[in-house]
Amino acid sequence: MKLAVFCGSSSGHLAVYTEAATALGILFANQGIELIYGGGHVGLMGAIADATLGAGGRVTGVMPTQLVEREIAHEGLTQLIVVKDMHERKATIAELADGFIAMPGGAGTLEEITEQWTWAQLGIHQKPCAFLNVNDYYEPLKLLTTTMVQNGFMKAEYADMLIYEKQVDKILTAMKQYIAPTPKWQN
Repeated sequence: MKLAVFCGSSSGHLAVYTEAATALGILFANQGIELIYGGGHVGLMGAIADATLGAGGRVTGVMPTQLVEREIAHEGLTQLIVVKDMHERKATIAELADGFIAMPGGAGTLEEITEQWTWAQLGIHQKPCAFLNVNDYYEPLKLLTTTMVQNGFMKAEYADMLIYEKQVDKILTAMKQYIAPTPKWQN
């Protein structure tokens, strides 16, 4: 199994974020799950890659040329795929991964996971989209999706398709049990 993790290129202000990235990386390695991610050596990205590699796991990074040239690429990966731009990066990650996990991060993290969530709604893929809700980081997103449903901008099944877990071991179990809803415009 290959899982993509979207997360911050920063570590955030609390140690709990790095601790969760490290725990998830070790869990991936121990369960034979290959990490697919953005390829960086900084922030939570670097922490999860280092933990996965340190525990004997496989890590594939996907990074645009311009970021490789800025020396942000992790040099110890199992594989680094260099692509033209951010659009190709996201498409490559989507193709390689069997599912997606968002850890805490900024605008880029949110954009990456919401694109995969949108693609899942449209039936472009049937892969799970999950949020490792460390320190209740994604509670505002849960509230926003509830508001979208309440105001008629989204069907409940598309809000409910998102997986939120606070513990790393439980997120993998939930992803393995995931059943995709009927794609939008087909029901």
